[in-house]
Amino acid sequence: MSIQIVSLGNEDNGLSAEERTSNVFSFYLGLRSNRLQVEKSHPVFRVYQASVLGNVEIVVHECPDWDTFASDLQRSQATIAEGDIFVLKFAVNNKSLFLEIKNNFAPLLKQIFSHQSVPVIILAIGTRQSDGPSCTCPMCTSDTEVCVPASEGIQLAKDLGATYIELHALNVFYVVKYFGGLLEYFILQTMSKTSAAAERRKKNQALKVKPPKLGPPEKMPVLKDEPSQYMSDIKNLLDQCQCVDVVFCTADLNPIYGAHRVVLCSLSSIFMLLFGMVSNKDMYDPSTHKTVQSLFYVYQEPAVSTKNSPVRVIVKDDLFHKCLSDILHFIYSGAFQWQLLEYHLNEKLKDAEEVAHVYTIVQRIIDKTGTSSHSMKPLPLWESLGFFFNNTSLADVIFQVQDTKIPAHRAMLVARCEVMAAMFSGSYMEANQVLIPVYGLSKDTFLDFLEYIYTDTFYPASILQAMSLLICSEMYQVSRLQHICERYISTQLQSVPSRELGSTSLNVVSLLKKAKFHNSESLYTWLLYFVATHYLIFSQKQEFQDLSEELDFVERHKWPSSSYLTQLAEYRKYINSPKHRCAVM
Repeated sequence: MSIQIVSLGNEDNGLSAEERTSNVFSFYLGLRSNRLQVEKSHPVFRVYQASVLGNVEIVVHECPDWDTFASDLQRSQATIAEGDIFVLKFAVNNKSLFLEIKNNFAPLLKQIFSHQSVPVIILAIGTRQSDGPSCTCPMCTSDTEVCVPASEGIQLAKDLGATYIELHALNVFYVVKYFGGLLEYFILQTMSKTSAAAERRKKNQALKVKPPKLGPPEKMPVLKDEPSQYMSDIKNLLDQCQCVDVVFCTADLNPIYGAHRVVLCSLSSIFMLLFGMVSNKDMYDPSTHKTVQSLFYVYQEPAVSTKNSPVRVIVKDDLFHKCLSDILHFIYSGAFQWQLLEYHLNEKLKDAEEVAHVYTIVQRIIDKTGTSSHSMKPLPLWESLGFFFNNTSLADVIFQVQDTKIPAHRAMLVARCEVMAAMFSGSYMEANQVLIPVYGLSKDTFLDFLEYIYTDTFYPASILQAMSLLICSEMYQVSRLQHICERYISTQLQSVPSRELGSTSLNVVSLLKKAKFHNSESLYTWLLYFVATHYLIFSQKQEFQDLSEELDFVERHKWPSSSYLTQLAEYRKYINSPKHRCAVM
């Protein structure tokens, strides 16, 4: 067992030049200890480790002033809290240090040890410059102002319940016999109190049965978080030429590149005017109409042409036609990577004037959306394409859900959903149908699904709505949406206070069964752990009886565990027994 001693303050201005080579503790320990180690690497305290009184281990933490103490306040306060004995020392001719101890260290000790008493020694060191015959000359009066009268030291000791002593010099009498005798008395007293307290604790442990310790519940499984593939889905739509509804051609109708009107119109009012989404009278800027006329011409198909054949657009500008592939990739990437576009134009054209010509045309096409000419950055693609969600403009398919018809765009469906891509391929009848019935889903759920397809976002109103959308996402194999729904359900359930789980009408066991049926293994496992973690609540609910093969898992992982509940019952039985009452008496 070691005794922790904390020394605060210093002897500066209180010792003669010969005595300043040491301090109180180094002098005391140098004479009284047979083993002394000094550690100076601590950022705040100088630490002495020594043995006194034969084999009593003491550790002294010495800090000279408040500034040093406050440089690492958290660690300093922790050292104070572990102290057994405290020494507050100051030179009698150093009034500023005394005030520092009185105003900073003393209140801190009172605060930390407000509910217990600890030994405190207030040590005044040196001989006062004003001691001797009284004098009223200015020099002696100034000396009095820097000295600490004994009355002030005694008053501070009374406030702290401390012992006040004065050391006029560092010698064997004052340090070893006077200060050392008092310190050793407190060391023995502290050892006695500590030993008695340990004996009482040991006796009490023998008399009583400990209550069982309730450990934490098992960690909940971590649900998957899949990154968005929205931008790559839209770019793949261009690269794979799926569901193309517009083909850019040369003047002799040779196809150059296929594209999708919904994507083009989402970023440019030029294309909106070209494909008839807006009329000339609705377009207030006459330059937009001139740009359309100078760049493109929509070929008028003969009356016998196939109804679903793509619109053919003749590109009038030869340089624009030459760079069309790079321009379309720029648009399908969100129309903000201007430096990359300029690099590709330079690679293809090699002429600065030609590059500037094409670059200006692209600016005119994109800037007509109303974006700032400084940033040249339009709305994010998921926001601009979100305009076409549940919008009949350019729609080429209609879903019949219950009694509601919902317009959509094949290009978006194919880009974002593999099941839809297969459905609209040539091997299925839906490929040639405009009206497609949807069974097994509500109108609201299917609208939520389409909103995610267009905007890559989902804002459910409830856990049940999220579960319905999870079922829909499993039906159409949209894994990221399924994971979003799983995380939403788990987050919402975890936010429900335990006291409300017992009264809520939400059937968690039903959610668990649906998650398993619709192949949401991650959510199914998470819900099993959730029920097991709140076993005492769910075991009292009627729905708990619906657990079948899951019951064994819940019983094995339940919290509190069966062993804890058994120990708790035995402890309660002991507490109420006559044997325990007699032990307490």
